[in-house]
Amino acid sequence: METMDNKIHFDYQFVSDKGIISNKDRSDVPAILAVDATFSIKMNHTLYFEAELPILEFWMSLYTWKERITKDYIPEFHYYTIEHDEEEGAILSVLPFSNKARLESIWAEADIDNVFDLHYIVKEFLTLESSLREDMEEYYNIKLKYFMRHIPFSRLHLKQMNK
Repeated sequence: METMDNKIHFDYQFVSDKGIISNKDRSDVPAILAVDATFSIKMNHTLYFEAELPILEFWMSLYTWKERITKDYIPEFHYYTIEHDEEEGAILSVLPFSNKARLESIWAEADIDNVFDLHYIVKEFLTLESSLREDMEEYYNIKLKYFMRHIPFSRLHLKQMNK
């Protein structure tokens, strides 16, 4: 019997106008939260997750997670939005165990096998963080380094990672 390797694919489309934000808006929280994108995840060509997200907030959560990764430690990733009731659970999570990781979402579109090789899934999420940064900076003509201190995001994922 042949087994299929789990593969993941991310896609995002900015839905906010290019002019919705500029570098001068770096501390304008409502403007930051108004920058939306439709974000989707496919696993083995099957749609697993799709939602319109405040994309700067999502990117900041990825960036914060990336900064906590070390050679010997890969923390859990949990994405919560400040616009969503956190009691329902994380919108998106990466849960490492042994040399594997499970991807989970409370908004999953399909019930599919979501266990990946740990290094593969981490590499894919790190690539997503980098691509999002580059694409947002180009599309909106901004420098995210000016926004980082002001991008609101749920700190609950940090509490989850520190458990």
